Amino acid sequence: MSMKAKVIMVQGTMSNSGKSFITAGLCRVFAQDGYRTAPFKSQNMALNSYITKDGLEMGRAQVMQAEAAGIEPAADMNPILLKPTSHTGSQVIVNGRVRGQMKAMDYFRHKTELIPDIMAAYERLSEAYDIIVIEGAGSPAEINLKENDIVNMGLAKMVDAPVLLVGDIDRGGVFASLYGTVKLLEPEEQERIRGLIINKFRGDLAILKPGVRMIEDLVNIPVVGLVPMEKIDIDDEDSLSEHLLAEEMTGGLDAAVIRLPHISNFTDFTVFERLEGVSLRYVDRVSKLGSPHLILIPGTKNTMADLRWMRNNGLEEQVIRLSRDGVTVMGICGGYQMMGNILSDSEGVEEGGRMGGMGLLPVETNFRKEKVRTRIHGEIRCGSWNGCLVEGYEIHMGDSVIEDEGILSNDSRTEDDEIHVNDSRPDGLEHIGNSGEFSPWISLSDGRMDGAINRGETVMGTYLHGIFDDGDFFPRFIDTLMERYHLTEENGAASGGDRQKFSARRPDMKAYKEAEYDKLADLIRKSLDMEKIYEIMGGRPNV
Repeated sequence: MSMKAKVIMVQGTMSNSGKSFITAGLCRVFAQDGYRTAPFKSQNMALNSYITKDGLEMGRAQVMQAEAAGIEPAADMNPILLKPTSHTGSQVIVNGRVRGQMKAMDYFRHKTELIPDIMAAYERLSEAYDIIVIEGAGSPAEINLKENDIVNMGLAKMVDAPVLLVGDIDRGGVFASLYGTVKLLEPEEQERIRGLIINKFRGDLAILKPGVRMIEDLVNIPVVGLVPMEKIDIDDEDSLSEHLLAEEMTGGLDAAVIRLPHISNFTDFTVFERLEGVSLRYVDRVSKLGSPHLILIPGTKNTMADLRWMRNNGLEEQVIRLSRDGVTVMGICGGYQMMGNILSDSEGVEEGGRMGGMGLLPVETNFRKEKVRTRIHGEIRCGSWNGCLVEGYEIHMGDSVIEDEGILSNDSRTEDDEIHVNDSRPDGLEHIGNSGEFSPWISLSDGRMDGAINRGETVMGTYLHGIFDDGDFFPRFIDTLMERYHLTEENGAASGGDRQKFSARRPDMKAYKEAEYDKLADLIRKSLDMEKIYEIMGGRPNV
């Protein structure tokens, strides 16, 4: 098969070895060198996803890599996305659209049927770009998964891609993992590996060099780079993210994200980490929650199961108690659905039946089999943030409606509800904010109203992923919280009087990201033998 673009593939000895990181860095370097470059990953398993401009869904890793390459993300860069809904099943998304729900064994049996979709996407990219940087998944040496592989060596063979193999030295045993990975492959697969990369190195290079020479002799493959451990702030993809390990409050505004078992799109909150005077942490049990100023309930791939998890471990009750005491609570997507009164799943999208929600918002959610996928912008039409412009994207299977009564107590849950609230939960919502009155708060560009908020602006929900990323809402939202909780420069944040507010020194997130991608490219150029990598690719593209 004749392909226009030059191609290089990055595989790893294990998950989280740094494949996404190295792929992004190569994308940036090639783009800086003047080549039209695109990332590609045939099959991605992640709960963090993104909606393209044409309303298609893809994995966040390839979005980040496309940003590094300076191009618009497209679903062709990730033709298969698996979003786990349980330990043994996933929603299967092909070319940006939901194909269905499949158990792991069923998918394993039928995945080769998706090869035409994979190759068609790849060929479209190959015609449009000079270089394609492919990311593998997990390890190519998983001997139980090698049969009919479509994401590692199987894909490398289909597109005739040379491979760089990345090992993570920070975990220990990097030479064993490199050697073992190579030797578990078939001879023709071993020949595809044209270079080894040792990632996350820190220490004395002189001590490492003898091992480098020995591994090169043992596998007859050159080490093309040693990448030092360096903090570069680019979006992570999934539950292995180091961002989710942050549990401690470090000062200033304390924002706590509930770390749900099926947490998705936690990149909604990374902007909090990039602002001085704000502490973002993730909590998965009551003992870690404490008394934050802000509680964020994120998206989830399984709203009902994750609400049950919160209910069983006491987090639901504690969140409600804290909201009664004036703590601001905000839910996004699945978190918004949880905060309502009723979750109804008559179509069996998740687990069927009806379930009582947290009762923080007078909202009823009905799950639907058809997924809402759209990029959208809008304007806030109430309260302190009236007139703020927002933009983002929606990914959800259901709709939520504010009930006419405004305030609904726990009594609104019928005996048919699958799960009932704990009797010790506070009754009603009269204690929330300055008033129990609720209304939608975001006017969307397609004419719809989104979300629900109380008049006191302490309880709110929205379907809008990315609401904090663009527009002028986020800095004014932070200002409001600083003033509400009387935070000052002296105790870790700026607020009040003649002090400069966050809205006056709003970070330029686009410029920040571009600077981080440039730092990544500098690291790759210093660490990898780029001339050798061009040679492995068959030379520089003719453009």
